[in-house]
Order: sequence, then structure tokens, then C-alpha cells
Amino acid sequence: MACVRSIRSLTSVTQSPRYVSRTTGIVMSSCSVHPIAPSSFTGSPISLPRLHPPTPTTLIRPRSLVPITMMVKPTLQFIQGTDELTIPDVKLTRSRDGSNGMALFSFDQPSVFDSSGEVGEITGLYMIDEEGVIQSTDVNARFVNGKPEGIVAKHVMRTPKEWDRFMRFMERYSDQNGLQFIKKQ
Repeated sequence: MACVRSIRSLTSVTQSPRYVSRTTGIVMSSCSVHPIAPSSFTGSPISLPRLHPPTPTTLIRPRSLVPITMMVKPTLQFIQGTDELTIPDVKLTRSRDGSNGMALFSFDQPSVFDSSGEVGEITGLYMIDEEGVIQSTDVNARFVNGKPEGIVAKHVMRTPKEWDRFMRFMERYSDQNGLQFIKKQ
């Protein structure tokens, strides 16, 4: 417990043993003040109301937890933190038994070529949405006459669960960017 007093030169307050009155419940203590330098502190004494211990009727019950859904704009990134602005052409293949599949993303003149030297290196294809991140490291650049022309990224799904997760991402991404699914005849 510390004291606040109106003292002209105040540097530190130290505590000394406390005494609790049995009749009033007031805690009394003495304070020592050690002056070192002049100060413009001209405080006034304060008194705080006595705090009563909580009774069982005044206890605050925790609120029931409500899940929070964070809405994240679905996006594709080649460099983490830098969204790809070019909308890709996406081709999907799936095995007959549905156990695995593959998505092939084709980007013509992606915006990552404009900023890759300034921001960093292409480390993979990151598909980000409210469920998390899907990552593929199979990314290849196409060059024409020594200049980057496009990027082709392949994402392989080895289980039906991975396929379903990818399809949920693609549904969100296509809704956001105006893509349309066309089934091959």
C-alpha cells in the first residue's frame, strides 16, 4: 500500500508494516518519503471508498461464447502479402473414383512480374480465404524472347477432403472475381 501526500519535494514512497483495525476494517500504514529534488507537485489528499468482497449474488457470470467468423476476401498470392491482380484461367481434372484431382492455374501477364523485384521472390501459389491458406509450390514461369510472359501453377489434391477444401476456396474466389464453371462435354 502506498500513500499520496501533498509534499513539495517527493521522489519515492516506501511502505512500512500495515495495521488492520478489527472494528472498522480500515488498513493503516505509514509511509516514508525520501526527498531528492525540488518538484512542482502540489497534489491533494485522496480517499478511496472501501471495497467490499463480492458476495455470491454479485458475481459476474461469464457470457456464453459466440463464434466469430472472420470474412477474408479470397485471394491468390505468389509472394506472401502481395495479392495477385490477374485473374487466372483454371482447369480442373479429377480421377473417376474421386480420390484425387489436380487444378492448373494459367496466368497471362501476372502483376507479380511488375513487383517481384521490389517485394521479393515467388515462393509458391498461396490460396487464401476465411478457412486458411492452401499452398502449392509447383509454380513455373513462361518466357518469350527472354521476357516473362506468364505463370503456370499446379495444385495436386490427393484426398477427397483436399478436393472439397479446394472447391470451397474456388467457389468463394469465383464469386468474388466473376469466374464461371463450365463443365467439359
